Amino acid sequence: MYFAPETFKGRYALVTGGGSGIGYGIARELLKLGATVYIGSRKAERIAAAVETLQSFGDCRGLVFDIRQIEQVEAAAAQIERLDILVNNAGGQFPGPALSFSPNGWFSVINNNLNGTFYVTQTMAKKFFVPQKRGVVVNIIANIYRGFPGMAHTGAARAGVDNLTKSLAVEWAPLNIRVNAVAPGIIDSSGLDQYPEDLRKIIDDSIPVKRRGTVEEVVWPTLFLASEMASYITGATLNVDGAQSLWGSMWQIA
Repeated sequence: MYFAPETFKGRYALVTGGGSGIGYGIARELLKLGATVYIGSRKAERIAAAVETLQSFGDCRGLVFDIRQIEQVEAAAAQIERLDILVNNAGGQFPGPALSFSPNGWFSVINNNLNGTFYVTQTMAKKFFVPQKRGVVVNIIANIYRGFPGMAHTGAARAGVDNLTKSLAVEWAPLNIRVNAVAPGIIDSSGLDQYPEDLRKIIDDSIPVKRRGTVEEVVWPTLFLASEMASYITGATLNVDGAQSLWGSMWQIA
C-alpha cells in the first residue's frame, strides 16, 4: 500500500508504546510520510534505541513516561511542541485463566490498557486538540468482539476503550476531533514473544485466512484513519484480524 509521500507533512504525532512492535511500525511510517513523531515508553533504553534508528526516516523525538501515571502524562505533554495526531498503542497483558488472576494482576492490566489510554487522550485533548479545534485519535485495541477467554482482563479493558472511542467521537465531533480505533487480531510482532509456540500454532489454526497478520497490515489502516482520507470517519473500529472476529475458536487454554 502506498500513500502520497507527504501525506503527513507538517503534522505532529505522538505514538505511545512506539519503541517496539506495532507502535514502532506506525512511528516509522508516519516519519516516512513527513510527520514529526514523538514516541513514548516507560523504558528509557528502549526509547533511546528506537529514536536512534527512527531518526533515519525523519524527525523522531523520545518521551519517557508511564501512561498509568497522570503526573507523568502531563509532564510529557509539556515537552511536546505541537500535536495533531495521537495514536494510543501502549498497553500490556499476559495470558491466563481468569480464576488465576490476582487483584494486582487484574488492576495492572485494567490500569494500563484502559485508564492509561484515557489519561493520555484527555490530557492531549485539553492541551492541544480542544484549543486548536482539530485533532485525530486512533486507539489500538484488540479483537474482543466475541469475548477474550484466556485474557479476560485485557478483553474487559479493550472493550472499555472501544466504547470510549465511540463516546468521545460523539462528544468531540463539534470540536473537529475525530476518534477511531483499530482492532488487530493475531499479529506477528514482538507482542507474541511471551506466548509458547504450541499455543501460537493453535491460534494460527483458528484464523480463517490461516496466518497471522503482519505489523504493516496494522500500520496501513491506522495511517488511513489518521489521515485526511478518513475525514468523515469518527467513532469507528476497524477489525484487522483475517476474519477471526467472525469465525473460529478465539483462544484455547490447556
